Formats: sequence, structure tokens, C-alpha cells
Amino acid sequence: MIFTGNFKSSLTLLLAFALIAPAFAFAQDATHQVRPRRAAETNPPAPARANDRIVEAQQLTGEPLVRIGLSTNSGSVSISTNGQLFSSNSLDAQPAPLNLARVRVEARALSPLPPASSGFRVQIAGAATRVDADRAAEEIRTQTGESSGVSYDNTSKTWKLVVGDNLSRDEADDLRSRIEDAGFASAVVVNSQGTRSDSLDSESSTSPGQRITLSGSTTSTRNVRTTAAVSSPTRELAVYGNGASSTIFSSRAPVMFASSDERTSPVRFNEKSYRGKLEVFPNARGTLTVVNVIGLEDYVRGVVPNELSPGGYPAIEALKAQAVAARTYAVKNLHQFADQGFDLLPTTRSQVYGGLSTEHPLSTRAVEETRGIVATYEGEPINALYTSTCGGRTEDVENIFDQAVPYLRGRECALEGKSALAAFLVKTSREPADIHDDAFAMAPRDTAVLAVHGFQFSTTRVTDAWLASAASSTEVRGWIGTVARLARNAAPIVADDIVRPGGFATALAAAFYGERHADTLMDNADVEYLLTFRDAGDIPASNRADVAILLRDGALSLYPDVTFRPQIPMPRGRMIRAIARLLESRSMLQIQKATTRPTTGGAMVVRSIKNRDQSIAVASDAYLFRSFGDGLAYPTRSLSLVGGEPVTFHLNGSGQVDYLEARPAPNGASAERSSPFTNWTSELSLSQAQARLSRWARGIGGLTDVRIAMRGSSRRVTDLELVGTTGSAHVRGGRIRSGLGLREQLFVIDRRYDSSGRVTGFTFTGRGWGHGVGMCQVGAYGLAKQGLSYEKILKAYYTGIELAKIY
Repeated sequence: MIFTGNFKSSLTLLLAFALIAPAFAFAQDATHQVRPRRAAETNPPAPARANDRIVEAQQLTGEPLVRIGLSTNSGSVSISTNGQLFSSNSLDAQPAPLNLARVRVEARALSPLPPASSGFRVQIAGAATRVDADRAAEEIRTQTGESSGVSYDNTSKTWKLVVGDNLSRDEADDLRSRIEDAGFASAVVVNSQGTRSDSLDSESSTSPGQRITLSGSTTSTRNVRTTAAVSSPTRELAVYGNGASSTIFSSRAPVMFASSDERTSPVRFNEKSYRGKLEVFPNARGTLTVVNVIGLEDYVRGVVPNELSPGGYPAIEALKAQAVAARTYAVKNLHQFADQGFDLLPTTRSQVYGGLSTEHPLSTRAVEETRGIVATYEGEPINALYTSTCGGRTEDVENIFDQAVPYLRGRECALEGKSALAAFLVKTSREPADIHDDAFAMAPRDTAVLAVHGFQFSTTRVTDAWLASAASSTEVRGWIGTVARLARNAAPIVADDIVRPGGFATALAAAFYGERHADTLMDNADVEYLLTFRDAGDIPASNRADVAILLRDGALSLYPDVTFRPQIPMPRGRMIRAIARLLESRSMLQIQKATTRPTTGGAMVVRSIKNRDQSIAVASDAYLFRSFGDGLAYPTRSLSLVGGEPVTFHLNGSGQVDYLEARPAPNGASAERSSPFTNWTSELSLSQAQARLSRWARGIGGLTDVRIAMRGSSRRVTDLELVGTTGSAHVRGGRIRSGLGLREQLFVIDRRYDSSGRVTGFTFTGRGWGHGVGMCQVGAYGLAKQGLSYEKILKAYYTGIELAKIY
């Protein structure tokens, strides 16, 4: 019920989008497709946490039935089970055994179909070439089974596709949803004359403000139109045995199919297993509609793992929040497609429902532990809209869907203040270095990384004064010996001038490269070529080759005044910097790199080579460093590891982290940061933008620019101005995202220009995926990982709600 992908002219990219849409239906591991026990056969729901509160509310007399329109345009369907099939003409009728495990159902004409007075189709604009359009048409035929045609649009100078013919408005809306699920953007419903519909391009046709009253509602008294009333009077059902050419029976009334043992042998529609029963009837179009008639809890079991993957986001409280949201949405929208004989669709137009084969033990547990609980506002169930990835903030509903609702307000997708990061801190007792001189900015990091590799220093806290002073010959000899050990060379014989630049260079070169390395590989011309600074002549002859090779390799450096100052003792800071650079240049330090997962219990968590989370304790006196984007690492007493930070670290002999350097996570610290759609970029040429926005660009001439006129509370674009050669127009609300074919409308725009300064295209840089209203699904996972209960998660996104148990 959320969003669409972007139109791509490349077939390769199109297929890639088709694989990931709908975005909430993350792929499930085949090992997870195990049918759990029904709620009635398991333990009662776990009690709420001490701080959670489930309020009293109007009660239903029992668990409602839900009717899911699995298919609305099938010519022939297969119904089967591993047991025995039963059939009846209603839920209340006694089912009759068919003595078969599989049947084929077809719609058979009784009289000619009346001609359609006014049909609808789906139109897609924006293909740059005929080749791209033909490829897209073929892909649509493969994905939807609908015929499609290609034509050239002289106004936009692009190719457009028209899909389907003589559809009802609801059928056309459903087809548009399926096309968008396959990865196409800018799909609009048009009539037979090509005139676009004026309905809002959104994920749900139900108004967010629609109310439903619980009082008096029962399982049997409902406002869904009976299936017989929507069946085609010119068609009947013909039921055939498996492989048989003659009918077993025919019926003008809908037929309900069930299994002899739903628990062990569920009924299947086209080889996919479903709980409950399957009802089949001919529709007004002359094809078959297949409806899964199922209890609300079983329906939610088939929704939750497809809307929030338990494999990708295995947090029970987040899955509970998703279960409550899905249950609430279903209760609120039970009559959404009543005129077609069912309640909800199994697609993003309602909620993604995959049936029994997609259920997962963890999500089933979440459903069972929240049985009968819905979110309410002033005693009535809310329209529990939710979005995949909110980009760090959700939006006020009226800025997307045009109607204000008090419980759908913009919210931050994170805990408030410093508490948002408190759970992710790792700390150290070590006093950070005290540095003020730019010349020593790298020294704290260099000193720390050398210290954990066995280098001995004469201070426990690095300061400017200590770094600027000269080291003792004993201190430097120790450092040189450690370099030789790490380089697996013999410790060199060190001269008395080791504290001066020349003597230090010769000792360091011998320890690192081996004896007479520079003298052998560099001739006099090489040395003189490199030593071309003001005081190079003061370097002793015995040290010149070693100084030259260390300058060449970047270990040594000159002072800002282009001098080497060979006559005075070398400061500690410059010696430490030279050693660290040299060892790191040859990867002689035992430094590891990884990307973090969210911190747990003050330990660093990284992904292991076996793709599992590995928790590593951080030593109480570890060196901690944080980068701020300028390439430098600054010492700190604590680090926030929210997950996604690139880290460099060292382990001591006990397997603890004694050195840790972290760069900021690219997706930031919001609760939805683990989503792959937190950040994105999309490009459109000017002609592509005009084609996609042509619905709103009539009368403005050729499009010359697109400008942001207004933003909402979350900084989402809520008013987009289209500037043309003869005028301007505006696109507002949720139409902006669907019109442009972007993942979200939380974006900024960068323009591309030609040599004359005219706009030729746009780069949209944005955050999030979906409409941005209500609960952020990946954000719910992030809040659950921070310890929030499902009630607190729901209340973080839905303003002023209470949870109520309605049966």
C-alpha cells in the first residue's frame, strides 16, 4: 500500500526493479516457509509489558472474516489440495466432497457479453526510444498478462505504452498497481478516448479520514456485497476434473472450495497454498475472480512477513507493531472493494498478502501475541498507513493525501535528544590526547596505533609539548627495535646520532627495509635529484640515501619553510609520524577493517565472514577515535556505533578491542538507517520530466524548469512548480512522487545545463521509499533494536492513539 519504482529505459534496470518491487515484500528464505499452528491451537498472547496499556474498546462478537481478491482477471484457475476437495455455494452451506484433489475452473458463456459502454486502460509515458518502449511492452505482457501497445507522443517527443482495454475503473486501478509493482513509474488510468482520470495517484483509494464503527459488528453481519450480486449474469462456472475434458458440475452461483484438512493439506490456488477457503465466481468482465475467505488473524499472518521481512528485520517488537498496523488497516478498510465482491487486494494497493507459503515463525509469533489488538483514536480504529523507509521523518497526512487526520502527523524517526544514541555507546577510561597545534593533528592516532603494537612511550597522555620535544636516544632505540621486529628484520646497529634527522633516517631505513637497502638501490644522481631543498647540503653523506628514500616513500616530510633541519634533534611527533606512515604503507600493522552493526551492551558488533553478527568486547582503556569527514581521526572518550560505521580496529591478546577508529555511518542515525533505500539518487532529462508530468503541464508550453515551491513539516516537497515557455503549473501532494516516478518526495534538485545555460535535466537526491505517512516500517525495526515495545513504537508514529483489544 505504499509506493512505486522508477521507469527505466534499460531492460536490465527494469528487471532489477521488478525483482525488488513491491519494496515491502522482501524475499523469504525457503527454510522459513513452514506452516505454524493456528492461533487457537497455541498459547494465549503474551502479556503486555508493565508500561504498555491496552485500553477497553467496543468489542466485536468474534474474529471477522476477510475476503482477499487474489485474482480478478483469470480465464482459468487451478484449485487443489494434498487432501480431498470440498465445495459449496456459500460459507453457511454444508460442503460436499468432490472425491478429487485437483480441479480446473473456467468461465463459460451463457449468452453474448454486452458491449462495454466505456472502458479504461493504463497509460505509461516517458520511453526515450521505440526500442525501449517495445522492450517495456514485452516486459509488461510478461509481468501482467495484459496486452500493450506503443505509440509516439508528439507533444513530449517520447514513446508511450497503453496497457489493457475495456477495464472497469477498479480493474484499471488494480492493473496500474501491478504495473507499478513491476517497476514502472508514471502509470495513469485513461478512458477509451485517452483522457486521464482525475483521481489521486496514491497507494490506497480509501480516504485516511474514513471511519468505521465497531458497535454491532459481527462476523456474519457485514456490508460487503454478496458475491452473487457481482457475478456475471451471462457466465457460469464450469468445473473440470484434473485433465478431464468434461465438466464435473457447473454453477451460476459462486463456488466455495475447501480442503478436507486445512491444517495439514491447505487449499491451493494455482499451486500456492492458502489458509481458509477459496471462492470462485465469474465477474462482470466475463473472467474469473478468486477470493480467499479467511479469518482476520490468518490474513495478518500472511501479511506481516511480506510487509516487514522477519529474515531481514528480525525484531519481535517491530513485527508486533507491523501486525497491529496490518490488522488495524484491514479492519478500517474491510469494504474497500465491496462492489467487486471482496474486501482487500493482496498487493500494495491494500497490503501485500502472500498466503500460507510466505508465513514465518517469528512473524506468526508476533501476530499471535497481539491477537485482536488494533490501534484506535477516540475509540475507533485508525487508518494505519505505513511506509517502508521514511528518510528520518514522517509527514503530516494532509500534505500527501489532502485530508488532515489528527493521528497521522509528522514525527521524527528516532528517540528524542541524547537518548537516541545512549544505547549505542562504547566508552573508555583513557584520557584523550590534549592537542592544539595543527602540526600534531595526526599524532594522537599515530601514537595510539603504535602503542597497541608494542611501542613504548614515556607518557600516558599525548600533549603538544611532549610531541614537540626531542626523544631520548634510549626511547628511539626501543622504537627502532620494534620496527625491526614487525618488519621481520634484524635489529640494526644504531649510531649515537639517532636523535637527529639523518641518524634517525638511517636507523629507520635499516630496521624497515633491511641493511643498505637505499644505498644499493639509489645512485648519486637519484639522491641528488630528491634532495633539492635549502638545507639538503647539511645532511651527512652517510645518511643522504636513507633520507632520500624515506622522503620519496612519504615517511619523512619537510617543514613548511621547505627545510629538513638536519642539524637539530628531531621532535618526537615527526619521528612517530614517520614510523606510523612507513609501517602502514606495507600493511605491517595488525589492523582490521569492518562495518558495524548496532552496538549491543557496550560491545562492538560486526558482520563476520560467515555473514553472522559477531560481538567483540571493547577494553575498558581502549583508544577510541572518531573521524568527522576531514580525513583526521580525533580522540574521544566514547563512540556511538549505531550500525553502518566503517571501523578500523586492533585486538589485544585477550581478543578485546584496544584500538577503535570509526567513520560516520553513511545513512546517519535515524531509526530507519538500515534500509537500503535511506539514500538514493535519480536522474531525469528535461523531456523525460515533461513526459512524466504532462498530466499537469498542459497549457504551459515546453517545460523549461521544475522548482520546489513548498515543503511540508518533514521537508518533503508538497508543492512542485512546473515552469514552461508560456506559463506555469503546480503539482501538489502525493502526486509529486508518483508523477515524477521517484521513490519518495523528500528530495533536493540539482540541475544540468547546456552551453547556453538552459536546463537539460535534473538530478534528484533524496531519502526514503514510500509515501512517508504513518509508521516507518524499517524505523520500527530500529526502535525495537533500541528496546522499545511495540506499543511505544506505534505511539512514536501515530499521534494520540491507544491500543484496544476488540475480540
